Amino acid sequence: MKKRIHQIDLFRKYPHDVQNELFSSLLDTAKNTDWGKKYGYAEITSVEEYKKRVPISTYEDLFPHIERVMKGEQNVLWPSTISWFAKSSGTTNARSKYIPVSPESLEDCHYKGGKDMLSIYTILYPDTRVFNGKSLSIGGSLRENEYNPKSYCGDVSAVIMRNLPIWAEAKRTPPLKVALMDKWEEKIEAMADITVKENVTSLTGVPTWTYVLLNRILELTGKNNILEVWPNLELFAHGAVAFGPYRELFKQLIPSDQMHYLEIYNASEGFFGIQDQAGTHDEMLLMLDYGVYYEFIPMDEIDLDDPKALTLDQVELDKNYALVISTNAGLWRYKIGDTIKFTSLEPYRIKISGRTKHFINAFGEELIIENAETAIIEACQKTNAIMANFTAAPVYFEGKNRGGHEWVIEFSREPDNLETFRQVLDETLRTINSDYDAKRQNDLALRAPIIQLAPPGTFHQWLRNKGKLGGQNKVPRLSNSREYLEEILELLAS
Repeated sequence: MKKRIHQIDLFRKYPHDVQNELFSSLLDTAKNTDWGKKYGYAEITSVEEYKKRVPISTYEDLFPHIERVMKGEQNVLWPSTISWFAKSSGTTNARSKYIPVSPESLEDCHYKGGKDMLSIYTILYPDTRVFNGKSLSIGGSLRENEYNPKSYCGDVSAVIMRNLPIWAEAKRTPPLKVALMDKWEEKIEAMADITVKENVTSLTGVPTWTYVLLNRILELTGKNNILEVWPNLELFAHGAVAFGPYRELFKQLIPSDQMHYLEIYNASEGFFGIQDQAGTHDEMLLMLDYGVYYEFIPMDEIDLDDPKALTLDQVELDKNYALVISTNAGLWRYKIGDTIKFTSLEPYRIKISGRTKHFINAFGEELIIENAETAIIEACQKTNAIMANFTAAPVYFEGKNRGGHEWVIEFSREPDNLETFRQVLDETLRTINSDYDAKRQNDLALRAPIIQLAPPGTFHQWLRNKGKLGGQNKVPRLSNSREYLEEILELLAS
């Protein structure tokens, strides 16, 4: 671990040299792939030439190439054999998107991130006893790839767990057969039953499911807090959704000043950041030697056909950038949909500031506008309604109450039956968004949507109050914050 910290210090000190060397290595490795030949990787000698030749891509742009790999073709985007795909929601052309995971991205990105997280933690807290017990992690599920039974698809956590080395598997709980179960309610029950008997010293995962599991453990054991179950628990490494709304909830579940929380930025596409300072909440060191080359699109360029992407040496503090990556799994100039801000340039530290589109991802459901609009249209058609405007935001966990989504909808013709409307809205979202569906199983993490009716003119008045009447000003359809929704609810109350 000390050796690795020395390497981290090197990219802290020489960030541009490390990224430039990585850039050259990526192109040289992929020059004989179909993609590399198409864009002449063998002739590219500079980043500027790379930007001119290779377009910025969305998932929809790359999907035809990814689909070929899923069907068994190799050497399409990356030369190594790819037989694992990380499944994620958020695409507009399918229920899920599938991100190729190469052997290099597993070893040099995802695993490296996990090991570095522990290395950094031991430097921050040298008296740690975290290695005396086991790490509890909640995985997703895996299945055979429908295109090719010799490869597999699943949540990135499941892909990582399924490929863990023996030494790492020995230090985690529960067993793989439980961690990778696909029926979430049964998984939570089995995990609770098994893990209460272990000496758990750390937790790793998404706050939503971790909170559900910890609450279930308290119900089963009759204990007042988690430290009565695991007295040596000291670390929760969390990512995927904003931790802010959960912070007080976890402090109630784990009432100890010795409990540490470490923010990590891990996604299906790669592992990008780790909190490297004690006491900060959402600021992470950008990891520069994980086989990921970074570019950053200023937000005022994001909707342009040919946006200008900046390199690391061109970014500024406290400005929003859309993240673009080229990776050792064959994602080339890929716009992942996240926006970040730099909080430090020496070393480069970032915080996640949002998404390039409006969304709700308070519980890992990754609900995007296309999902919401499709569901609204279906519900209106089934109930003879006409929608004038709407917005939606999360309802966060409170005590033992489950989270959910609250919708404020203004109709020009109200539904024949509001309950039917709500049911169709919910069912359609479950059909088109696999992550939302998983959270809604038996109300395990998400309860049914709450719908508030707004009289005609409500959203117009809200825009007027904010001084935003006009053709270019639009009501935010979805938000991960309740700010807009609370303003409209106050307007309704008045």
